[in-house]
Amino acid sequence: MSGQDDLPMPQLGLSEAEAASRFEQLQRKLVPLWQSIRELNQSEQTIVVIPSQSLEFDCKGAEMQAYEERFLFLLLLLRQPRARMIYVTSQTILSTTIDYYLGLLPGVIASHARRRLVTVAPEDRSMRPLSLKLLERPQLLERIRSLIQDPDRAHMVAYNVTLLERDLALRLGIPLYGADPRFFPLGTKTGCRRLFAEVGVGHPLGREDLWSIEAVAEALAGLRKAKPGIGKAMVKLNETASGEGNAVVDLEGLPAPGAAGEAGALAARVQEMRFEAPHVTLQGYAAKLEQRGGIVEERIVGEEIRNPSVQLRVTPLGDVELLSTHDQLLGGPTGQRYLGCRFPADPGYAALIGREARKVGARLAREGVLGRFAVDFVVVRAADGVWTPYAIEVNLRKGGTTHPFLTLQFLTDGSYDEERAVFVAPSGREKCFVATDHLESALYRALTPDDLFDIVIRHGLHFDQTRQVGIVFHMLATLAENGRIGATAVGDSPEDADQRLARLQAALEDEAQRALEPRALPGSVSAAAGLGHRMANQKSA
Repeated sequence: MSGQDDLPMPQLGLSEAEAASRFEQLQRKLVPLWQSIRELNQSEQTIVVIPSQSLEFDCKGAEMQAYEERFLFLLLLLRQPRARMIYVTSQTILSTTIDYYLGLLPGVIASHARRRLVTVAPEDRSMRPLSLKLLERPQLLERIRSLIQDPDRAHMVAYNVTLLERDLALRLGIPLYGADPRFFPLGTKTGCRRLFAEVGVGHPLGREDLWSIEAVAEALAGLRKAKPGIGKAMVKLNETASGEGNAVVDLEGLPAPGAAGEAGALAARVQEMRFEAPHVTLQGYAAKLEQRGGIVEERIVGEEIRNPSVQLRVTPLGDVELLSTHDQLLGGPTGQRYLGCRFPADPGYAALIGREARKVGARLAREGVLGRFAVDFVVVRAADGVWTPYAIEVNLRKGGTTHPFLTLQFLTDGSYDEERAVFVAPSGREKCFVATDHLESALYRALTPDDLFDIVIRHGLHFDQTRQVGIVFHMLATLAENGRIGATAVGDSPEDADQRLARLQAALEDEAQRALEPRALPGSVSAAAGLGHRMANQKSA
């Protein structure tokens, strides 16, 4: 986080204990605010959105801005006629992108919503958390604070909550809807495993609280002793996102557990483990393990394996609400990188993982955790068709499944039935979606966001408010630099959603190819010849 170009960050002037106490007092303001918003949708409020990526993951160039803009679906909250929003990003958002989201608002005049939106940007392209960029700039913070009409009717929304976001909330004088940083250990890989064991939720065989490569090898020996048939194991850093702190160790063909030579063979396999994130070296991984700690656990295998997740929230009133279930779409070298999701999760296990996740949610609520979080699972189907779930992670933050689900919810006013594992709109029609953050091709760099809007309209793919189906884009800021965008395809069935996404991909490929076709220069020989031919025809006529 430090460097010669960093600005000096003003201190709060408080001890850590004083800052924690003041933040706890600030958070109590959420209770009356939540009650009034829940009881009366016409209540005045100001929502300050700080989509800071205050965690480590592989993100370069325009991707940082794209991830900050991934939560522009929150602009749909401006459906509430007396809601105001301050949306902060590292760089200015294109006005056409804002117009696109406001144009999706059902039952609201876009210009009315636009007057209630203020965007702010420090114009800082560095790959550091947005929260840090703001804390470095006291005058910009004062400007944001001046835009908040009533601090008692305002709250801050962040992607995840660290001490940076806490200090930002203290600087602005408004509460933050998210988990207090003091609960951070509960969301680490070590904390998750202990939490699962405490509440009786099944999870993979493993060991936690490891701080060296040597400890990893010793833990793997313990796993093999407990379950000799283990073929592969996962090594995971305590603090990472999107599977980027994960590695796979091959345990096939080793000496029997406890046999001579096992220790040396295990040490060699650990040296050869495959990393999920590109460009990671064993030396670098070992250094991070010593800093953050980590775990090892059995890699679950079977004939049919899925990777679903359950999204929940704890409200300021202490209620635990199950919001949705998703099947995650994973890729990457070891199949651990998050690419997108399908909603809802397969009804064969959606209710089952929901019940298990509620056990975790109840425990977190008793602890005092607030806000949205997700519980990730691996599920395996046996020969008799029965699914067995294994909890693998708790994310005490928003995630890749948050924005597509809330986009659907805000656009349709529908709700998720957790027992039936279906989402039903007020019309009574079920809705599904498939979403991806990785719709990418080098060809797409030939297109602009305006081109995308034109394409979906001409191909009949734009979200249709009447039928409540269609495509909604996100992460438009990385289109020009990386040829990458995100998209959520909403349909009346899983097959319908898949077809809409496939049609979008086909249209983008075709349009990008057309955009790159050779064109004659103005005034070129071919153009002049064409003009001469037309003139000759006119004379002969």
